[in-house]
Amino acid sequence: MEFSLGLIISIAIAIFLAVDAPKHNRSPWLWGILGFIFGPIVLGIYLIVTGRKVLGWIILILSILLILLVILVFAGAMFFMFSGM
Repeated sequence: MEFSLGLIISIAIAIFLAVDAPKHNRSPWLWGILGFIFGPIVLGIYLIVTGRKVLGWIILILSILLILLVILVFAGAMFFMFSGM
């Protein structure tokens, strides 16, 4: 059975959030599920909410920029594929 890197990262983020959330009086189930589904974006938000603002903002901004880059690359590929070049 093959595991992708994205799945491993999502599981690691979910485990971290589920273990760390009770230390800050947060729901471990909620943060664990959100961390598994949305990954680094939720990790950044969680770090901002729990007072680790610098690291949280860095992770949040980098993950948003990466998502925008993937969307732009996909849109560019679709443009070149359908324009006949």
